[in-house]
Amino acid sequence: MTRRGRQSATGIERFAAMGTRVELHRFGGGDPDALAMARRAIEAVDDALTIHRPSSATAMNDALRGGRVAVIDDPLLLDALVRIDAGHVATDGLFDPTVGVQASGSGGWQALCIDRVAATVSCAAPIALDFGGFGKGYALDRAAAALRAAGVTCALLSAGESSIAVLGEHPLGGAWSFGIPDPRDAGRTLVEIELIDAALSVSSTVGGGTLAPDRAAMVRPRDGAVMVAPRAAVVTERSGAMAEMLSTALIVADDAGVVRLHDGKSRMLFDLAPGEPIRMVSE
Repeated sequence: MTRRGRQSATGIERFAAMGTRVELHRFGGGDPDALAMARRAIEAVDDALTIHRPSSATAMNDALRGGRVAVIDDPLLLDALVRIDAGHVATDGLFDPTVGVQASGSGGWQALCIDRVAATVSCAAPIALDFGGFGKGYALDRAAAALRAAGVTCALLSAGESSIAVLGEHPLGGAWSFGIPDPRDAGRTLVEIELIDAALSVSSTVGGGTLAPDRAAMVRPRDGAVMVAPRAAVVTERSGAMAEMLSTALIVADDAGVVRLHDGKSRMLFDLAPGEPIRMVSE
C-alpha cells in the first residue's frame, strides 16, 4: 500500500510477529516507552494465539481435538474467543476459524460452547481453531490501546501491509490516505482509502501473499467450497479484528452473503478476473 504525504516519525519500531513484518510509527507526544509497550502487546497476542508453537491456543486445540473441555488460562485467548463469537454473528456465520471440519450441521464455530465465567470451551465433536483471519487485526487493536494508554494520539501501525491501524489524524492534519494496489499489478491502484482513528484489512485470493507455503485455502463455512475466484476485499472498521473478519467473510461469501456484507464504501469486494478492468462486485 502507498501512503500520500510524508513526515518523519518521532519513533519507529520494526519487528517480526504474527508471521509477518510489523511496523509501528509514533508521531509526537506520549510516553517515551510507548512503542515498546505496543510491541509487547502484539507479541503477547502472538504468544497467545499462535498454533505454530506451544501456546495457549495449541493447548486448547489439543483438548478440543481430544473431545475434552479446554480450560482457558490466558485472558487474551478468552477475549479473542469472545470477539470472534461476535464476528461470527456479524458476518452471518461467514467468518469461521474452525479447521478440519465442515462448518455446517454439527460442526464449525456454532458447535462450540464458550463459558466466559468458567473460562472454558467445549465441543461435542473434535475440532480445532486457526486464528489466521483474526490475529493480526486483534494484535493491532491491542497495540493501539497500549499507545492510547501511554498518551499517544498520532500513530501508524502496520502488520504485513494488509492490516493497518491509525491513531488520530495524519500528523500533517486530516485523514491518512492509502492507495491499495491491485494484487494483479502493483503499478495499479485498486482503491484509495482515507482513515482517521480506524483500521483497514485487505484480503485476496490472488497475488504474491497467497503463495506462502503455510497459507491455508480460504473455505466457505456453510458448504466447504474452496474459494478460487479471483477476488480482493477491502474493509475499514473502528476495530482491526472486526475488519479482518469482515474482509475474510467477503472473500468466501456467496451471492447472498455479498449482498448482505458489501456496501461499496467501508466494505468492498473486487472482481479480479485476469485481463479484466478493476470492477467492484455488486456495482
